[in-house]
Amino acid sequence: MSDTPIRVVVVDDHPVFRLGMSALLDTLTGIECVGEATDAADALTLVARVRPDVVLMDLHLGQGSGIEATRLLRRDHPAVRVLVVTMLNDDASLVAALRAGARGYVLKGASATDVERGIRGVAGGDLILGAPLADRAGALLGTRPDIPFPQLTEREREILGLLARGLANPLIAHRLGLSAKTVRNNVSAILVKLHLGSRAEAIALARDHGMGAPGTGATVPVADRRP
Repeated sequence: MSDTPIRVVVVDDHPVFRLGMSALLDTLTGIECVGEATDAADALTLVARVRPDVVLMDLHLGQGSGIEATRLLRRDHPAVRVLVVTMLNDDASLVAALRAGARGYVLKGASATDVERGIRGVAGGDLILGAPLADRAGALLGTRPDIPFPQLTEREREILGLLARGLANPLIAHRLGLSAKTVRNNVSAILVKLHLGSRAEAIALARDHGMGAPGTGATVPVADRRP
C-alpha cells in the first residue's frame, strides 16, 4: 500500500456537515481532506483543480443534483471514486446513484468507522454500501430498478411526473380530474415520503430519475417552497 494519503473532497451544501466531515477526515491516518464544495458546479471545478482520489457526495446540493454531479465527474474524471453520503434511504436514490457511477453509498447516520471504511474501500476499487443498503442493492439492480420511488403510490408517482414536466397544481388537478386540495395533499405526501423540503427539490429528484421532460413545459421557479 502506498504511503501517499487518500485525497478526499467533501461536497455538501450544509456548512455544519462539511465542517464535521472535514474534522473527522483530519483525524484519520492516511486520509487527507483537500477541499470542500457546496454545489455541483463548485464540485466539478474543484475536482478538476485538485484531482482527489475520492469525492464524498451529498445528493441534494441546493438547486443542484448530486446524482448529476456524480455522472459528470465519472465522465470527466473516471479515476475519481464517488462515495455518496446522504440522508436518503430510498431504493430509487440508491439505484440512481449507482447507475450514475457512484462506488459507494452510506447514510449520514453512519458511524465514523463506516465512513472511513467507505473511503478506503472505494479508493481501493471496491463497491461499498452501508449496512441497511447492502442486502437490498443486488435485488434492486437485478430486478425492477426501472420503477422510480416504489414508496409512492401510483397516483403520487403520476403527480410527481407532472410536477417534473413543470405543471402547476391547478393544471395537474385539471389534467387528472382531481380537486386542487387533493393534488396539494398528494404533493405534501410526496415531500414527506421522499424526505424533501420543497417541490423544487422534488422536481429535481424526479428529473434525475428520468421523470418529466426538463426543458419543456412551464418554467419552474426554484425558490418556490410551497407544496
